[in-house]
Amino acid sequence: MAFEGLSEKLGKIFKNLKGYGKLNEKIVAEAMREVKMALLEADVSYKVVKKFVADVSEKAVGTEVMESLTPAQQVIDIVHEELCKLMGNTNARIDFPSKPPCVIMMCGLQGAGKTTHSAKLAKYLREQNRRPLLVACDIYRPAAIDQLKVVGEKAGVRVFEMGQENPVKIARESIKFAKDNGHDVVILDTAGRLHIDEQLMEELENIKAETSPNEILLVVDSMTGQDAVNVAKSFNEKLDITGVILTKLDGDTRGGAALSVLAVTGKPIKFAGIGEKIEDLEVFHPDRMANRILGMGDVLSLIEKAKVSFDEKEADKLAKKLQSNKFDMNDLLSQFEQIEKMGSMSSIINMIPGLSGKVKEEDIDERKMPRTKAIILSMTKREREKPSIIDAKRKRRIAAGSGTRVEDVNNLLKQFDMMQKMMKQMNGKGGKRKAMNMLRSMGGMGGMGGMGGFPGM
Repeated sequence: MAFEGLSEKLGKIFKNLKGYGKLNEKIVAEAMREVKMALLEADVSYKVVKKFVADVSEKAVGTEVMESLTPAQQVIDIVHEELCKLMGNTNARIDFPSKPPCVIMMCGLQGAGKTTHSAKLAKYLREQNRRPLLVACDIYRPAAIDQLKVVGEKAGVRVFEMGQENPVKIARESIKFAKDNGHDVVILDTAGRLHIDEQLMEELENIKAETSPNEILLVVDSMTGQDAVNVAKSFNEKLDITGVILTKLDGDTRGGAALSVLAVTGKPIKFAGIGEKIEDLEVFHPDRMANRILGMGDVLSLIEKAKVSFDEKEADKLAKKLQSNKFDMNDLLSQFEQIEKMGSMSSIINMIPGLSGKVKEEDIDERKMPRTKAIILSMTKREREKPSIIDAKRKRRIAAGSGTRVEDVNNLLKQFDMMQKMMKQMNGKGGKRKAMNMLRSMGGMGGMGGMGGFPGM
């Protein structure tokens, strides 16, 4: 995950600070030198680091902090406050006009994920009860139009295209089409280049002049580190962008771009790409990102993910099954699929206070969930409904069919048997409430508690 290295280094620095009953300027100065090095290693802009450390140091050596009973905690609070300020303090939103359609112009270099994130944004807006239209303005990259159609279909959003026509004309006609067909958002997927050039910028400036977009969002690959900030600066100087979509924040990236973009361009990060799936786009919250960097977790984002992924009606139906002891392997499979919608296990764990930054990615086997699902899918309908009939011969067949070991099948059956015994305790007073709590403990709503026993976890 992004910021893993920075989070680990800052954690050690603050742990050392907590070892002092009282702080003095010398101790704070030494800690700030280490913070400075940690930020530079995370690929944060030198100018940004210099100002950040100066601002934190000035507040950290104040009388109020030095004479506090918990000076180290006060320093951490100051760092948190300055991190939020660095990234924008409040989450920036799409600027919707009073009269639709809202025109969003997407721009960026080739390979940053512009087309994919155009579709991700369209899906996000569709779920906000908007009617977005995707527009294929990239006529140069091979199969760019076909790619937009594919991701547009995944997002459930219509795609407007005019083949190899002039991109400026395509953009203009798409707005007319949107007005005539009830689309209240137009997302222009413009052409990118391997590097910034005058021809690219001229075309983008012409599209901007023709369409007067409400938003110009720059898609930036966070994996490129400081180069991402330089790209953002160049695009902003030419187009006066309104915000940034930072991609691949789930990857093995140092994350410095997220801490530098606003300070360098004056424009906020509005969204973050956190995975490869079409739904893996989230609003960028500076305070929540600061929490993750400082190892405090991100409970609010976890709850929001759970609400989107977890079907309350389905939960109520399953709770009744749990209460009446009729919960079978089909229902367990359904629960695993809902948990998967929330994202990777590593991303979920990093949102949990106390676990954030403490569980290494190498310690998380993301293959366990798919393996467990494969075991269940290798069972017959009768076996899923009544696992007690699975004997040694059936176990060997299921293991062979799922590409797992008989031991893995045994582990799943053992855990399921334990779960059924727990169900018997749910009969009587408060049975339904207990059943709902069990579902939530499996990861649907209440985090990670109770999930560790299953092979899928």
